Amino acid sequence: MQEEVDFILEHTEEKMKAAIAHLDKELLHIRAGKASPAMLDGVMVEYYGSLTPLSQVANVSTPDARTVAIQPWEKGLIPVIEKAILNANLGFNPDNNGDVIRINIPVLTEERRKTLVRQVHNEGENAKISIRTVRKEANESLKKLQKEGLSEDLEKDAEGEVQKLTDNFGLKVESLVKDKEKDIMTI
Repeated sequence: MQEEVDFILEHTEEKMKAAIAHLDKELLHIRAGKASPAMLDGVMVEYYGSLTPLSQVANVSTPDARTVAIQPWEKGLIPVIEKAILNANLGFNPDNNGDVIRINIPVLTEERRKTLVRQVHNEGENAKISIRTVRKEANESLKKLQKEGLSEDLEKDAEGEVQKLTDNFGLKVESLVKDKEKDIMTI
């Protein structure tokens, strides 16, 4: 029975880590007014008949805090990359000089910053919901084990461990959200 309890606890922790990883990924896509190559992570470029991530057909860098520079490995890809960026609906207007595509990141307005902060809080709440769902599943599995012969003390101890995990991961979510909010509100 102890092996099953250990498995449930490990599985619970893995799922909660996955929720944090997902939150991390989602927060990367919410721009904080500073240029970052990660802003273009979701852009797919038509390359020899297949969709390829932008980072695999060009060098993406940030020469300064307000500019993303994209240096395609083949000059013929410049119009294709520009089209892919526009189609990604990121709100960017790419500009090229024949060699490099530049994207100027506009300064965020106060209203836009507040909208982004709300979006960050929504993502944080989604992560907390995922974590609470994982807790519920783990507790249900533990109750099932108790019916199969697990002692009540072991079941209560395991539920306590699950709650500790839930609390720790909840604090991580709050920390990530607070850091991103600070990042967005910093001018």
